[in-house]
Amino acid sequence: MVSKKVVIKNPTGLHLRPAGILCKTAMQFKSLITFTFGDTTANAKSVLSVLGACVKSGDEIEMICSGADEELALKTLVDAIESGLGE
Repeated sequence: MVSKKVVIKNPTGLHLRPAGILCKTAMQFKSLITFTFGDTTANAKSVLSVLGACVKSGDEIEMICSGADEELALKTLVDAIESGLGE
């Protein structure tokens, strides 16, 4: 298992479009991919789970990857979040 904290840079947080991009990116990997925000743990492969976490701009989440391709998954997702998830 690997994890890393990352700050959401999108001006509108993880609303539908960036949440969809995050999920699409996470689904490319076999690893279990979740993130924690406050008391909430969300499945990064589920748009509803990501939206349900109510993550806003400037919030810090901890991405957690566990599985065969965990290192690459974590790096790819952190890079995607830091680049603004298409916004």
